[in-house]
Amino acid sequence: MNTNNSTNDNTDNSTKKQTSCADDWEPSVLSVTDARTKILENITPVSGVEKLTLRSCLGRFLAEDIYSPIEVPSHPNSAMDGYVLAGNDLPTDEPRNYQVIDTCYAGVPSSKVCKSGEVIRIMTGGLIPEATDTVIMQEQVKLNDDGTVQIKSGHKIGQNVRLAGEDIPLNFKVLEKGHQINTADLGILASLGIGELRVYRRPRIAFFSTGDELRSIGEPLAAGEIYDSNRYTLYAMLKQQDVDILDMGVIKDKPEAMQQAFQEASEMADIVITSGGVSVGEADYIKPTLEKMGDIDFWKIRMKPGRPLTFGKLGKARFFGLPGNPVAVMVTFLQFVQPAIYRLASGKTKPMITLKAKSQSKLYKRPGRYEFQRGIFQQDDNGALVVKRTGMQGSGILTSMSIANCFILLDEKCAGVEEGDIIEIQPFLGSL
Repeated sequence: MNTNNSTNDNTDNSTKKQTSCADDWEPSVLSVTDARTKILENITPVSGVEKLTLRSCLGRFLAEDIYSPIEVPSHPNSAMDGYVLAGNDLPTDEPRNYQVIDTCYAGVPSSKVCKSGEVIRIMTGGLIPEATDTVIMQEQVKLNDDGTVQIKSGHKIGQNVRLAGEDIPLNFKVLEKGHQINTADLGILASLGIGELRVYRRPRIAFFSTGDELRSIGEPLAAGEIYDSNRYTLYAMLKQQDVDILDMGVIKDKPEAMQQAFQEASEMADIVITSGGVSVGEADYIKPTLEKMGDIDFWKIRMKPGRPLTFGKLGKARFFGLPGNPVAVMVTFLQFVQPAIYRLASGKTKPMITLKAKSQSKLYKRPGRYEFQRGIFQQDDNGALVVKRTGMQGSGILTSMSIANCFILLDEKCAGVEEGDIIEIQPFLGSL
């Protein structure tokens, strides 16, 4: 008899411990980095294009490269109010008096030609007259009683003159395909005389909450019922994206209702987002419904909060099943859904911005999972960045997100943070 085998086989396989959200290390579960990579690799950017007037393009993504049809500026012009003359006629040692022969305004060029000892009064934006190339700003000129002006030595040929094409040369690639139009872009494009742009259509995002316990605002609450806050949070985060939003309300915890909602959402949207129902409870129908009607790429991530996140495919749409806890909804949306929407809309990947800050809090953590603790960062009296956590960090404490302006990023290897340690933070949109 092999006694070693007999002693090792005493444990019934049915009683072996299964992994749960309480476990710190789950080797079979994707890391945050691997999950984000897998998601972005499976996002196909939108291809539909529409032509819009320039004013309607703020926040939209370009569907083509934009090249300059003209030079900006189109002609050499003055960068200052002052006096323009030929650079080779500047004084070299002693101050010199010059006769003012004309005035040049922006949009009203001068036809006079300066000879030696002559200058033209010029305003900012005025075209540089023929045979001149240098502007002396008015503060550096002395006005004489006889109407002449005195200029001292020490000036450089070509100073205070904007050259033709200095900002944008002819045929220069001004903006690249996939670029998101911002406020400065509108001004640049207007300066080029471009009045219409070809942009990608907006991604269509459908979302709904699940749960028999959810009630709409204004309805009375019975025992065990709660108001549906996640839909409002998701709506607010989606409004900050350049997307068309399809709010499908609350879906009851019934297989038939879930399947109908999945079918309708997949036919309308590029991305379908749900909140709740992605765990392993008897009334959690998200995962089995997606298994039946689509495909699951993964449904857990080694992170806190937000471990039970489901990602897959539903028809032609990509599917995100977010957890039900309010903070977990926000964390998973910002870390995974938002980058996916950006790639869907632009065809590009937007890097996450992180900063280093000194911790003003002692942070408790065990190795194994990536944690997104909520923090408040600011500059101290010396201008250095410092950060403290917002208090209790439970995934149901939405106030921890309300008062926060950053995530404190603690990776899988982190075993806690002492006060004074330098740690990594991820600022929220608008907090910089």
